[in-house]
Amino acid sequence: MKDPILRAAIETAEPVEVAAARYKAESPGREAWRMFSRNIPAVFGLALLSAIVIATFYGTFFYGGDPFDIIWAPHEPPGGTPEFPLGTDYLGRDLMAGLLTGGGPTLAVGAAAAAITMVIGISLGALAGFYGGWVDNTLMRVTEFFQVLPALLFAMVLVTLFTPSLWVIAAAIGVVSWPQTARLTRAEFLKIKELEYVTAARAIGAKNRRIIWKVILPNAAPPLIVSATLTIGVAILFEAGLSFLGLGDPNVMSWGLMIGANREYILDAWWPVTFPGLAIFLTVFAVSLIGDGLNDAFNPKLRER
Repeated sequence: MKDPILRAAIETAEPVEVAAARYKAESPGREAWRMFSRNIPAVFGLALLSAIVIATFYGTFFYGGDPFDIIWAPHEPPGGTPEFPLGTDYLGRDLMAGLLTGGGPTLAVGAAAAAITMVIGISLGALAGFYGGWVDNTLMRVTEFFQVLPALLFAMVLVTLFTPSLWVIAAAIGVVSWPQTARLTRAEFLKIKELEYVTAARAIGAKNRRIIWKVILPNAAPPLIVSATLTIGVAILFEAGLSFLGLGDPNVMSWGLMIGANREYILDAWWPVTFPGLAIFLTVFAVSLIGDGLNDAFNPKLRER
């Protein structure tokens, strides 16, 4: 029997309405996944992102080729020769090899930057929201200071202070992107810390550290998961912008580096800029669809409907 609610009602001899209520109360994650799987745009975004990840991480094993090798005439158009289906850039480098190879670093920077953003933002926001008082005031003033700084300009300064590399770029993006996550975490902690189960945890002698990370944070996770998903898309755009401005790692191929290297020749050849730009657009679009789907899935009002 495929319906878990009906199966539970038969096994426990309960009315279907009671079994349905108990199932939803006991399985919020399962209910969220069921709502997500019914969201066609979100499922499409997940499938699109999965296809992009598989193509970038495994496509090089089947296609091969070094994206830095000059192996053909410059600005060979797409389909001009079977060996280079997407054509070549201004130096005669294979665009297909660059697109497949550059996807891995771009996605890795986006994921790493999002992880750094969430670690900093959740840590500071949790402390501010839980303790309040002077801790909250101090951390929020620090958050406001970082929030008013021009994010891209600040990231450019951080990257130029160190040797450009993927991890430096990811760290720079994470450092400039955490204030919004901190504010969201603080708001969730201010709301949840006054609830009855938190008071009960205090009553049985639970330490503050356990209450923060074991009691409040898991219940504040849904909006933070949505925020983390959207942060990945923002980080990918950040990395593309830094590489476009020449602040990426010149020894590692990325989509942003491909756009930046070929931007001066866009009037002569559109494809070296269009294809990596389209890859960035599709990736960010897929991440946005997933983020919207998670937002709907974790929305308690929609789940009640």
